[in-house]
Amino acid sequence: MVKENCGVVGIFSQDGVNVIPMLIDSLRALQHRGQEAWGIAVPNKTPLKKLGLVSSSASEFKKISDEYSSFAAIGHVRYSTIGKSNLHNAQPLKVKDLCIAHNGTISNVEELSNMVGGCSFTPQHASDTLVVAQRLVSLISEKGKLGKALSILKNDMVGSYCFTFLSDDSSVFAARDPKGFRPMVMGGKKDGNTHIVASESSALSAIGAKLERDVMPGELIKLSKNGVETEMFSSETSRSHCSFEFTYFAHPSSKMEGSNIYMARKNIGRYLAKKFPFNDADLVIPVPDSARPAALGYAQELGIPFDEGLLKDRYSKKGPLRSFIEPHQTDRIEINRWIIPIQEIIDGKHVVVVDDSLVRGTSSRAIINALRKGGARKISLVITYPPIKFPCFAGIDFPSQEELATYADGNDYSDEQIVEKVRSDIGADFLGYNDPENLSRAIGIPVDSMCFTCATGDYSSLGIKPVFKTCLLYTSDAADE
Repeated sequence: MVKENCGVVGIFSQDGVNVIPMLIDSLRALQHRGQEAWGIAVPNKTPLKKLGLVSSSASEFKKISDEYSSFAAIGHVRYSTIGKSNLHNAQPLKVKDLCIAHNGTISNVEELSNMVGGCSFTPQHASDTLVVAQRLVSLISEKGKLGKALSILKNDMVGSYCFTFLSDDSSVFAARDPKGFRPMVMGGKKDGNTHIVASESSALSAIGAKLERDVMPGELIKLSKNGVETEMFSSETSRSHCSFEFTYFAHPSSKMEGSNIYMARKNIGRYLAKKFPFNDADLVIPVPDSARPAALGYAQELGIPFDEGLLKDRYSKKGPLRSFIEPHQTDRIEINRWIIPIQEIIDGKHVVVVDDSLVRGTSSRAIINALRKGGARKISLVITYPPIKFPCFAGIDFPSQEELATYADGNDYSDEQIVEKVRSDIGADFLGYNDPENLSRAIGIPVDSMCFTCATGDYSSLGIKPVFKTCLLYTSDAADE
């Protein structure tokens, strides 16, 4: 089953301005959320879908803008860890007169598929989004309105979702799941009287739009010639905002749940320094790129020099990309291979290395080895995220349990023993993880309003009791970082 943490955009111009150039720029600003494929949809046309980065189609932008010219459109950038990289699985999808783009994961998709006559899922053609669209269109035909259909569908679905929809009558819709797992914001620009909804505010900034607010969990927004209309399709009050968005996934310039991501990460570093105060360290360095603000905050809190001891080779083919969201293992290895130590910076020093997360440990091990070869005297690795012990079923899609660095293989290890096991495996002199309480304090969101399921194994916020799959059921391209 294809499971995705992607980026979605919806734009509507009340003055009839062609929004396709803005849509493309917004998708480029969300490229960090999906590098595998991208697509757009306009009313009364088959969606346009492309493999690869948005920028790889730069020579076609004018042609696309002219051919798909519209005052209403939605778009999508795709990241998946399971499934084939093909246009069948790319989005937006169209079912009858409704186009849909989805960020998240529907955990009970097989059960949901039975409501629409059943679906045959294969790696070549597997999409929870398609099943949702089919069920939604069926409910709309029965109930007449999208809001009413969603109020029923939310009881059928288990999982995380932010949707953008486009109808053939040129209305743009956006909906966010009642728990708020995945982020979504709305804004506008006076030029063309244009309204926009998107996964992150970075998409708004890219087109000069002003951020107005977060889309509320359980809220449905309609953009049309009548302006902005909203309704609640859920009265759920508990929240489960994805904590991983704050440490890794979101763009550092974005504002999410009232917090600027860069400042939140910098503050996480400060709180991490209070937990692990290495006052004897000579240097603090980040693992590029998402850990940089946290490393800077850590260094400033303790008064330790900060420097770039590791650099990404941005001139290689894959160097500038994010390894975690690459769909193929060979591509992830290629990206991590070009993280280069600067010997003159680290030689003979006790180096505190700050990283955003540690999933399988493959990247961490390679970085530790590179720092050793660069002459580092002592390496203390601190992680901004808690130990990841369980798979995610809400859109990030960590691999199977036994592929995680923390996997105990049936042994009844204490938390301390698990940390020691990982430390030994990756070769660091010291390994320290953050904890949910410390992380939530740094971000400024109550811990019970955030999702830490991958750390705690408590899936109650999702409403599921998962059956953990083994790595044999995953392809060799399962997520690695």
